[in-house]
Amino acid sequence: MTESNRTHVKDYLFVTDFDQTLSFNDSGLVLSELLGIEGFAERVAGLASTRLVQQGAELAYLMRHDPDFRCVRRDHLIEVGKRIRLKDHIPLLVQLLRDIDGHHFSYHVVSAAPQEVIQSALAGIVPSENIHGTELAYDQQTGEIATIGCVCAGYGKVAAVDELRTKLNVGHDRVVYVGDGNSDVHVMLHVNRLGGLTIAVSENHYLTQIATRTLLSDDALSVLVPILEDIVGWDSARIRALFETHGLVVQNWDKVRTDTLTLGNVA
Repeated sequence: MTESNRTHVKDYLFVTDFDQTLSFNDSGLVLSELLGIEGFAERVAGLASTRLVQQGAELAYLMRHDPDFRCVRRDHLIEVGKRIRLKDHIPLLVQLLRDIDGHHFSYHVVSAAPQEVIQSALAGIVPSENIHGTELAYDQQTGEIATIGCVCAGYGKVAAVDELRTKLNVGHDRVVYVGDGNSDVHVMLHVNRLGGLTIAVSENHYLTQIATRTLLSDDALSVLVPILEDIVGWDSARIRALFETHGLVVQNWDKVRTDTLTLGNVA
């Protein structure tokens, strides 16, 4: 892209979570299966009920404090990344976001999953410097996890997104955030308040009430739909044509708004 053309480009920050947003599996679950550790879901639920850690940071806590997870080494996390089942067409999503009708989206991953897991899973797809996960330091002699540098969960995600926005010199209203769970609530509220676009990719009860758009699909490329509609201003025909250009057909596209109502008896 020439410098003269660059002046006509609108720059945006695109941030996505990792576990169950770009993948079908939770990093902690895959790690537990790799190491033969049982009861991961129960341990996470226990931490959530005690509110001891930010939601999303449970795996980081377990790796540092749970005796069963003290055996975790860097090589284990890299292997987990290789075993993670990713959603389809992430490379194409990254490619298309670079320039869509004069709109450029800088693609970043912000997640509480360990940095090594995300980098391993997205190797060759997303540059390592654009991946912001839980940072771990290892004991040089034993290889075990010695300290946790930072965890992008809860308000940590808000801070990470704000740091990226400032670094890239992008306006508040030019931030797009994609997430799937409770740990994304704080950052979605923050992005919404400042005029950005938030996209939920799950039916999480709290998230769907907050997100600007909710889109359910097994294909990562699907998040292009609200971006193309709400930011770029394309209609459905043009969106379908874009997918077809890349050998994809939109087989089912339901636009549904659901009200949830619960009634109780008068006391």
